Amino acid sequence: MSLALHLPALQVVVPLLAAPLTVLLRRRSVAFAVALAASWAALAIAVMLWLRVADSGTISYAIGNWPPPWGIEYRVDRLSAFVLVLVSGIAAVVLPYSRASIEAEVPSQQHYLFYTMFVLCLAGLLGITITGDAFNIFVFLEISSLSTYVLIALGRDRRALVASYQYLIMGTIGATFIVIGIGLLYLMTGTLNLADMGRRIAAVQGTRPVLAALAFLTVGISLKLALFPLHQWLPNAYTFAPSAVSAFLAATATKVAVYVLLRFYFSVFGESAVFTRLPMTEAMLLLALAGMFVASTIAIFQTDLKRLFAYSSVSQIGYIILGLSFDSASGLTATIVHLFNHGVTKGAIFLLLGCVALVMGGTSLARIQGLGKRMPLTSLGLVICGLSLIGVPGTAGFVSKWYLILAALEKGQWWLVFLIVASSLLAVAYVWRFVEAAYFRKPRQDTAGGAALPWTMAVPAGVLAAAAVYFGLDTSFTVGSAAQAAALLLGGLR
Repeated sequence: MSLALHLPALQVVVPLLAAPLTVLLRRRSVAFAVALAASWAALAIAVMLWLRVADSGTISYAIGNWPPPWGIEYRVDRLSAFVLVLVSGIAAVVLPYSRASIEAEVPSQQHYLFYTMFVLCLAGLLGITITGDAFNIFVFLEISSLSTYVLIALGRDRRALVASYQYLIMGTIGATFIVIGIGLLYLMTGTLNLADMGRRIAAVQGTRPVLAALAFLTVGISLKLALFPLHQWLPNAYTFAPSAVSAFLAATATKVAVYVLLRFYFSVFGESAVFTRLPMTEAMLLLALAGMFVASTIAIFQTDLKRLFAYSSVSQIGYIILGLSFDSASGLTATIVHLFNHGVTKGAIFLLLGCVALVMGGTSLARIQGLGKRMPLTSLGLVICGLSLIGVPGTAGFVSKWYLILAALEKGQWWLVFLIVASSLLAVAYVWRFVEAAYFRKPRQDTAGGAALPWTMAVPAGVLAAAAVYFGLDTSFTVGSAAQAAALLLGGLR
């Protein structure tokens, strides 16, 4: 029972302790076992926390028994518990996959380093999600970012170093903006506890430092979540990173950044301060639509599948922000549901592309010709996930877009319904490029003797692809959690 009380702390401590342990042990097999145990333990803890929150409400955990706001607080509510399950769940699936995947993509002497950085990144993302302290968000953000830069740079293509450096520059600018925003909020409220800050900010609402903090945090977090046009780091990072890294980042990193944006907007500044007094609704709507259409159009013209689906991620982030711009329960529910559904779908796509790269020797459209005959199940998985991106009924993506359309109809904005459907047709175009190459072209002779696909890669990829269908059919967990989280955010913590 006493251990159950400390689950919020263990959520971060377990992967954080695993990181130095993998460095000390060094041996590939042992480092893998430690990282795998840490990720599965993190998933078990996240599920237990979600069940506890569903049963008894928000959990407040005081670090070192210093009561908040004087001490650091870990706070688990409906939204944070939902995101914890996503992040730890993706890590638990990606790690078994990575064992065989990095054999072909990362030099063997760097394998222990990969596992170290992976669990460190996991600890950072979980820490961002669970902490109730503004400065702690920045600290965990830096932990996850620094480890991400190393993970991207481990890619075998030399362009991975350039992609990592580009992300480092843009990520540092984003982190600087975030810490300036947090500093201004501390200056005006005298507290770093998010719940306490939300209560105190009412007295100084509308002052220049608070508005400046809102601006700094919006730009800084938008860089981290790759909101168009601040997305330039993302396509190269996803394209040239090892496949397991691409899958993990695509499914978690930008989603946690969206969580941070939601947390500051609704729990700290308050809905009225962000959406009523400022033209944030119009600004977010324009940026979301620009991302949905421009990024999807660019994706159509890509010749490499990893890059194609990287631009697709920028487009899908547009849908997430579109839901936020509605400033309604339905819109916020759509945002939170799509945060989860897109994470699962895009994680599956990049795991499947890693399988394709191993067998076919690359992910360019030229190399994957005839993939439907060479790798029928992998091709089917990619088609199913592509249908989810389009929003076809029976897939997770349909649920997200359905709630977006409901939110638009609630506002009486029929033209937005038309734009959501039109942007989905662009997704049809770029998914069709894969279908055409895989099913309507003859296999290349130079790919006939490719490597065999290990089951340790095929099974995790298949699990996530199946999840993209399951969450399209059973929405009790996703929509149920998202609706409750949206109600909590709109009600505020005050």
